[in-house]
Amino acid sequence: MISVVVWGTGNMGRLAVRSVEAHPALRLTGVIVHDPAKVGRDAGDLAGLGRDLGVAATADAGAVLAARPQAVVYAASGDIRPDDALADVLTAIRAGAVVVTPALYAIYDQRGAPPEMRAEVLDAITEGGGSLFASGVDPGWGNDVLPLLVSGLAGTIDVVRCQEIFDYSTYDQPDSVRYLVGMGQPMDYEPPMLAATVPTMVWGGQVRLMARALGAELDEIRETVDRRPLDATITTASMGEFEKGTQGAVRFEVQGIVAGEPRIVVEHVTRIHPSCAPDWPVPPDGDGAHRVVIEGVPRIEVTVEATDEHGNRAAGGNATAAGRLVNAIDWLVDAEPGLYDALDVPVRPAAGRLGRTAS
Repeated sequence: MISVVVWGTGNMGRLAVRSVEAHPALRLTGVIVHDPAKVGRDAGDLAGLGRDLGVAATADAGAVLAARPQAVVYAASGDIRPDDALADVLTAIRAGAVVVTPALYAIYDQRGAPPEMRAEVLDAITEGGGSLFASGVDPGWGNDVLPLLVSGLAGTIDVVRCQEIFDYSTYDQPDSVRYLVGMGQPMDYEPPMLAATVPTMVWGGQVRLMARALGAELDEIRETVDRRPLDATITTASMGEFEKGTQGAVRFEVQGIVAGEPRIVVEHVTRIHPSCAPDWPVPPDGDGAHRVVIEGVPRIEVTVEATDEHGNRAAGGNATAAGRLVNAIDWLVDAEPGLYDALDVPVRPAAGRLGRTAS
């Protein structure tokens, strides 16, 4: 059994605890939390399993890492604290752990990561003997392994398009939704997530990964952004009121340009209410979906809808990201210490898990 620590028990961490508990090759040995109110609580309670797992949460990361766990799922957010997240991850790698995380967008494409960040990670791997694999859903499997798999079914390919289409009122991070993305803010507000070069920082690595796998040479990566105001004040179940005239929808693309044309496209269509921008792409049903469209011969379209926590699509997406990372741990433990990306780490059948549940 591989000893695993989950660091963080928020939107991603609680799902990671469930995924570790359900995996027949993994054993949860520690949970690290930042919130003092969570210290001492059982991991099963924090994960909503309805039963204890016999692992009490602690804020003492040093003590947990001193026990030399074989793997760490770093599930604390890196959206507004990227430097702190990187420091935590480096500490775990130096402790000799395989680390999997969705928090470090800049290193999803590890070959194209900022040189100084890549050097820090490689130095930590050399020092401690650990490994790192960073991935998620979007960015993540929704615009790396899934479109590449589907592309293998085509004869000719003109464009690979990856879409995330979501109602963000279901996303349980109000600060990120309101301030990073700008929902409910005046239209002259400049959301940090939509600032020039930021979409490329987050999703550009995915475009480069797909280009590398497809043998395509990128001329450049471009961004497009469109925003729409709400036509009426709306009230959401989880995040309260959003006023008429404030930002209600965002659509952006990160485009990989090949021979002068956008050939690899990551597109996001994000709303705070279905009534806003109804002419933009919508999910087949429900609150959201991830879609891959291969424009070519034949034209291929695949839509993935994941649900968790009583039918919530945002939680379902997070659960698939947790699954991608947790299910990679045993492969990474067997591999040489190193820095890996989605083209290195295979997605394998869930052997030994048919009929097995953590709840």
